[in-house]
Amino acid sequence: MEMDFTKPEYYRNREDSWISFNERVLSEARDKSIPLFERLKFLSITASNFDEFFMIRVASLKDMVHAGYSKRDIAGMTASEQLEVILKRVQEVVALQYSTYNRSLLPALKQQGLEVITKHEDLNREQKAYVDRYFEENVYPVLTPMAMDSSRPFPLIRNKTLNIGALISKKEEGQKEASTQFATVQVPSVLPRIIELPGGKSGVRTVILLEEIIERNIGKLFLSYDVVCAHPYRIMRNADLTIDEDEAADLLKEIQRQLKKRQWGEVIRLEVEDGMDKQLLKILKKEFNIKGDDVFHISGPLDLTFLMKMYGLEGFDHLKNKPYVPQPVPALMDCSDIFSAIREGNILLHHPYMTFDPVVDFVRQAAKDPDVLAIKQTLYRVSGNSPIIAALAQAAENGKQVSVLVELKARFDEENNIVWAKMLEKAGCHVIYGLVGLKTHCKITLVVRREEDGIRRYVHLGTGNYNDSTAKLYTDCGLLTCSEAIGEDATAVFNMLSGYSEPRHWNRLALAPIWLRNRFAELISRETEHALAGEPAHIIAKMNSLCDKEIIARLYEASAAGVKIELIIRGICCLKTGIPGVSENITVRSIVGNFLEHARIFYFYNNGQPEIFMGSADWMPRNLDKRVEILFPLENDEIKEEAYHILQIQLADNVKAHILQPDGTYEKIDKRGKVLLCAQDYFCKEAVERAKRPEDSVHDRVFIPAEPAVEE
Repeated sequence: MEMDFTKPEYYRNREDSWISFNERVLSEARDKSIPLFERLKFLSITASNFDEFFMIRVASLKDMVHAGYSKRDIAGMTASEQLEVILKRVQEVVALQYSTYNRSLLPALKQQGLEVITKHEDLNREQKAYVDRYFEENVYPVLTPMAMDSSRPFPLIRNKTLNIGALISKKEEGQKEASTQFATVQVPSVLPRIIELPGGKSGVRTVILLEEIIERNIGKLFLSYDVVCAHPYRIMRNADLTIDEDEAADLLKEIQRQLKKRQWGEVIRLEVEDGMDKQLLKILKKEFNIKGDDVFHISGPLDLTFLMKMYGLEGFDHLKNKPYVPQPVPALMDCSDIFSAIREGNILLHHPYMTFDPVVDFVRQAAKDPDVLAIKQTLYRVSGNSPIIAALAQAAENGKQVSVLVELKARFDEENNIVWAKMLEKAGCHVIYGLVGLKTHCKITLVVRREEDGIRRYVHLGTGNYNDSTAKLYTDCGLLTCSEAIGEDATAVFNMLSGYSEPRHWNRLALAPIWLRNRFAELISRETEHALAGEPAHIIAKMNSLCDKEIIARLYEASAAGVKIELIIRGICCLKTGIPGVSENITVRSIVGNFLEHARIFYFYNNGQPEIFMGSADWMPRNLDKRVEILFPLENDEIKEEAYHILQIQLADNVKAHILQPDGTYEKIDKRGKVLLCAQDYFCKEAVERAKRPEDSVHDRVFIPAEPAVEE
């Protein structure tokens, strides 16, 4: 009897799985073995993660509910059922965030000489005088208090801003009781939120948050009124852009128009200080048209992303990880000409363990090289002051053919990308603004160079963005090659992006949305066939997210046939492990560490002839069907071994790895009696060692575990 691998009970809801990922990030903030300021950073990340989750994912579910959309997700849930589950789960995680902040982090900070005054009432006399003076001189001139009455409607409150709501009263002549009205003031984001105070205890630095200073002095904003109460609040709006690309005559202008709307979308979340006055809360709920589950009562400061600023306070380096300096790439250490190094053999890059500089140098050298005729590149997210953008502009000014695809629809980077696109056009680059209906998410650079024996094409392919800033924080892989077959495919990619049709055949690259889905399906099915024939079969896949129903069903089929499947998935995983007869041969691990795991690597045993691929795509419907993505093979044996080594070390991690359990929870590995191995630390040490002696080949590497575990 043929099994049905598509039953809803075999799948986990995507949003629920994402919340589990944010819980894993939160577990780092709760881990006392991690330096204290690093824990602050992780708590800040969980807060910004939730902000984006609400603005995009919760917002889109609300849109579905409003539209009466009743289709069920892969786990068999309607949009309204999903909202019910995830809002309850988020409330639980938020409670855990604040108990971590109040009960664990604040006392630990105080112990280490940093006291956070949580209520302005707790200030001593000297500090009160300082705070009041600071308010008069620095804060008062910037504030814009707004009241609501019959002549003034409820003010427009911007997305994600921190505000203080107040009830104010004025006793009119002849009235027995004073009537109250609503007033609000935005906590200005142009001023620092953390203010250091004098007059603390010896050896202790004292800080207070800006909203506490404003709250203490709020009476000065409404001089002829009494302030009945004042409480902070914050809203989250729907920030999911809806762009009808077929109707948009100019995509650039349409995106600029839609970006303005992001500030004024439907309110989907209201955060208020715990214990807020009932009348004040009632006004906010009515004006924002928001109901019970969407209101979050917060027992602490709203918007914990300020902890990233606290992490940046000077004088606490001993409570942070020692910064890691990305190491030189061994193959490029004694070489000033990147093109000659690539001609000697393909070069694998592993960031941030190896520096991102070669990727920047690749474009920089091409811009200046008189033999380079053309540079073509896709840009999805770039840094604020990108050296790659500057090099591309310089190349165009030097008379080279420069084509750049700037993806205007890169979420939350739209404005940034519009600025760069205009700048590149002014410099003389040919700028393409993505494709209608598709996001261009692939990472590819093509350099066309005239050489003695004819035209040669050099290509960089990557798993991560051309962003020199995030390359220090995200783990990614890249390949530099002058393979003729890949060069031909790269040309075909850019011709397709600039408006030509797809070529008749591809050599090495697999592209979404054309045939990448089918390629993955074939590779998984091949392992299934080997297992059914009684041969060893093995898949290792590393990615950010897995939520594609067709791929998961194929993995279940492979597992049922006896294929050993090891998945390394940082974030969302809609696959369930341990289902009898379905997924007993599948393990899933998520590594959450100091760097953000971002590389995509796919290994297929292929009956003893392993094939390894890297790419820009996760196993998600949007990557396989709605984006331009590239999967590229690793063909050189040494580079394949290097990629396999990366996977093996991650599979051996017993410090930062969380293992998915059959009940959907994730658990860290019991370290007792084991030799500790943290993959990220291992790669840092390895990169330092290899930079000292680049002549050593991969084959000389000795697997050295970190240190023996201490019995707990």
